[in-house]
Formats: sequence, structure tokens, C-alpha cells
Amino acid sequence: ESDTASEISFQFNKHKKTPSIGSHSSDMASVSSVSGSVLSVYSGDFGSVDAQGTVEFALDYDEKNREFQVHVSQCKDLAVVDEKKGRSDPYVKTYLLPDKARMGKRKTSVKKRTVNPIYNEVLRYKIEKMVLLIQKLNLSVWHNDPLGRNSFLGEIEIDLASWDWSNRKLNWYPLKPRSLSAVNGVDHRGVMSLSIKYVPPGSLGPKNPPSGEVHIWVKDVKDLLQLRPSGVDSFVKCYVLPDTSKKSYQKTRVIKRDTNPVFNHTIVYDGFHTEDLKDACVELTVWDHEKLTNHFLGGIRLGLGTGLSYGISVDWMDSTQEEVAFWQEMMLAANEWIEGLLPLRSL
Repeated sequence: ESDTASEISFQFNKHKKTPSIGSHSSDMASVSSVSGSVLSVYSGDFGSVDAQGTVEFALDYDEKNREFQVHVSQCKDLAVVDEKKGRSDPYVKTYLLPDKARMGKRKTSVKKRTVNPIYNEVLRYKIEKMVLLIQKLNLSVWHNDPLGRNSFLGEIEIDLASWDWSNRKLNWYPLKPRSLSAVNGVDHRGVMSLSIKYVPPGSLGPKNPPSGEVHIWVKDVKDLLQLRPSGVDSFVKCYVLPDTSKKSYQKTRVIKRDTNPVFNHTIVYDGFHTEDLKDACVELTVWDHEKLTNHFLGGIRLGLGTGLSYGISVDWMDSTQEEVAFWQEMMLAANEWIEGLLPLRSL
């Protein structure tokens, strides 16, 4: 039914008190580091102070060097974070949305003990103009906390497709509270078409199969982020969490220069007991392939989304309502392919 297929065993001792996730493969370590970068745009303390004040900056695109430049000048009348000491230690951070993973963040230096910081710094992105025009600039101001719990002071978001590029002057903009779309991580990353099936042990005959099997048929992905003018070179990684060993890891072939890649790849995981379906989670992530490093594009997690795995609290058991419903339908319809069309997200 598919171009390629692979079969591996689900390995996890459910009687252990803690999941054996210490031995990450190199690929899983890459997942962790990039996911951390992605999530950092949403992490931090958003509720301790109200957004107030203004920020002065200018935008420019250097055609010769193919460089997007954010000239951060200064801020005025920022919120006070430490009221007892009457101080804030602010800095400015920028992201290009929705492509946070690839472009990463840029930030200014920290100015201590001031609500009127002056920066006069330029934050630079090497990026093609046509790619830039499908992005949004998210510029936010933060108080730097020595213990790492930085406080959000306000933000502004600009649609670069409608920006007046003849305007290179410094202008003042009011800082706004964190938008709901940013807090919830709502951004369009594409849609994955797939089918899944659970085959219970012994359901096809005596001892056939000897253990339960989860079949995952990755069909295609539509509307991926276009990172280069030529498109994107994408592939899909798969793990069945909490097993992050190399035995759990599978991936499709790379489809080059295509934002609508067709993978048609089936993966079969055996070693399942029916009760494992309540505690396991199938994580499918889409990546852009490059020689030096792979860039995270988006993913889905199929499970019950309870926050628990074998009684242990885990952050990856966070399936959306759509993902949970898809997984539940598979659990209720043994030996039947369940088709789905699920949006990719930041994980």
C-alpha cells in the first residue's frame, strides 16, 4: 500500500518508576534542542506585570547583502518588575514568525535598572527578500531575571508583506500585551495526511500477531513552510514515546524541493499490549534537511493527551483535541485503518 515500510519493536518496561529516556539518540537530542528553541518564544512569565510603554525601531532590507535589519533604538516608560527596588533590567528580543525554529531569536544587550533603556543596536537576519515577505516580525521586550524566569514587558507584531519598505526612519510603537495566538502557539505549519491502525495480539489467528501492532501510514504533507526560493527538502521522523531509543526511531526518505511532499511511508511498531495505548504517544515531526543541521518544521503527537505516561507526569503527553480524537478512534476500531488530516504544530 505504500512506497516504503519499516517494522520495529516498542520497548518500554511499564513497571519502572521512571521512563528510561536518558539514552537519547543523536537525532532525539536534536529534537530536544530545537524544540527548546521553538518553545522559548512562548515561555516566561507573562502575568506578573502589565504591558506598557513604547519602543522605537526601524526596519530595513539590505539588497546587496540580502540581509534583514531591525534597528532597535530605545524604549520608554516600561513596566517596573521589581517594585521594592523600583527596577527593571530590560532587553529586546525578535523572532520571524512562523519560522521560529530556523531563524532563531535575536536579542539586544540587557540594560540594567532602567525603564527607559537606550540600545542603538542592529539585529540582523540573512534571508531572501521573497522569503522574508511571508513572515511576521515579533518584537518583544523582557526583563532579564538572573534565575532565568524572565518577565514579559510587551510586544508588537508586524506583517512584513504589507510593510512600507521605503520607510527607513525610526518610529515609536506602543507595546501590547501578549496575543492569544502567540501564547497558544497558533501558527500555520502545514497539514499531514496519514492513517493509523491497531492490530491486537492474536486478532488475526492463534498467536497472530504474537504482540499488538501499531501501523502508521504517513501519506503526505501539504503547505510546508518555504524556507528557500527552491522550496524545502523535507522528511518525517517518528518515535513512540516514552521509548526514545534508536530502536524506536524511524524516518522517511527526503523529498526535495517540494512544499507539498508525498512520502507514502508505512511504519509498524510491534510489542504493544492493548493497555499500552493509554500511556504511549506516537510523535511525528517534519524536518528540513540540510548538510550541517536539520530544521524543525512542525509535528503532531498522537495519544490521549492526559499529561501522564504509566503514572508519571510528562510534558510530551500534550495531544490536541483533534489528535486525541484520532487516537481514540483507532483504539475503538481494531484492525481498521483510521484516516486523518491533522495540522502540524510547534510541539
